This record gives sequence, structure tokens and C-alpha cells, in this order.
Amino acid sequence: MKNNTITLNCDMGESFGPWTMGNDEHVMPHIDMTNIACGFHASDPHIMSKTIDLAILNNVQIGAHPSYPDLQGFGRRSMSFDPLELSEILIYQIGALKALCESKNTELSYVKPHGALYNDMMKDHQAFEAVVDAVSCFSIPLMMMATIDNQAYLDIADRYEVPLLFEAFADRAYLGNGTLAPRNQQGAVLQHQDDILGQVKQICQYGKVTSLDGFVVPIEADTICVHGDNEDSIQLIEKIKQLLEN
Repeated sequence: MKNNTITLNCDMGESFGPWTMGNDEHVMPHIDMTNIACGFHASDPHIMSKTIDLAILNNVQIGAHPSYPDLQGFGRRSMSFDPLELSEILIYQIGALKALCESKNTELSYVKPHGALYNDMMKDHQAFEAVVDAVSCFSIPLMMMATIDNQAYLDIADRYEVPLLFEAFADRAYLGNGTLAPRNQQGAVLQHQDDILGQVKQICQYGKVTSLDGFVVPIEADTICVHGDNEDSIQLIEKIKQLLEN
């Protein structure tokens, strides 16, 4: 049985100007790591700054959550860039959040790409290397999805001396090959609290998940991604946290 300490991470700071998204203030006390949007899919300098303050108040690690430049599509649309340009897009965003952190005498701890960029880097080693190249400028870890075989990603990251943090998902169903089920597939998003808690328990205690098609898939995770969009999800995060602590 696994005894590793697994953290909880959550995407935050995704409001924009007067428009509010998420319940960051209520979620932050229950998580360990906050992935703060950097302005290209959501957020702005003031929202980023407020979210950093909230993380400091709750002793939560701060991570950059950069994306493709896609405010209109919330970073959920794939875009094509050559590797150098993609790295520059990421350095720009990560650097902005790092500067805001330093203005408050705190530090940026890791990077987790957002949305389509996250999905693309998991499918395309060239895109993954461009992301790793950007992250290497900051001497911090990169968070990515835990897969059945992480070796190819580790080999690329090792060349740039970038540590990797592997994440699993509390409320997303998996396929037999260890990837997430597409959102348009029935059952791809777990809806029932017992199913979500059961998956978290399986990941934490046994390093495995049961896929939609019934296969038991090895998933070695350092952190679990949770979402805090409403009151029900906040209560669920509290239960997940209790499960991890017991």
C-alpha cells in the first residue's frame, strides 16, 4: 500500500476584471498548491496579485498556470507555434507571475500548463520540450499528467534539469491506456461523490485507477487536481483532504 504524501492542487485566479470565476477564497484553505492563471486564458495583474495574497495567507504553494494566448476560448483551443515562440509565450507569462510573487516576498514554486496546451504537450514531445525549455529558465518543477509510462517525458526533462511533478485527477475518468477519457465521451467526468472519493482513495492507497472499460491502470501521482467551482465541490474537496490525511 502506498504511503506517499499526495498534495491537492487547484486552478485559481481565473476571474477577469469585474467577472468572477470560482470560489478561490473558500477553496484555498483546503488545498496545498494553487495554479494561478497568468493572463493569457484568464486573469489580469490585479487578480493574479489578489490570488497570490490569498495563497500566502493560507500557506499554499504558488504555481504558474500559463496557456496559449486565447482569452476568448479560455485556453481550450489548440494553437500552432514553433517551439521557440511557444517557449517565449510561456516565459512571458511565468515571468509575470514570478515578478508579482517577488514583489510580495514570496516565491514561485512550479509551473502547470493550462487547457489545450497541457493536452498538446502530453501528445507531442516537441511541444513538451518547448514547455520544458521555458520552465528551465526558472529552476522550478513542471507539473504534468501521470501516465502509464513517464520515461520519455523524464528523459526530455532530465536534459534541461527540470524536475517533474506527476498529477492525477479526482473527477475525470481514465481510459485503459492511462489517458483521460475525452470530455465528449459518456462518463468522462465523474459526477457522484462516492465515485470521486473512491477514485482518489484508489490512487492514494494503491497507485492505480480503474478505467471506464474496466482495466486497472497504474497511476503514480505526486498531486491530485481538484476543482472548486461551487459549494458542492468545496465540500467534496474537504472530504478529499480528510481522506488524504487519514
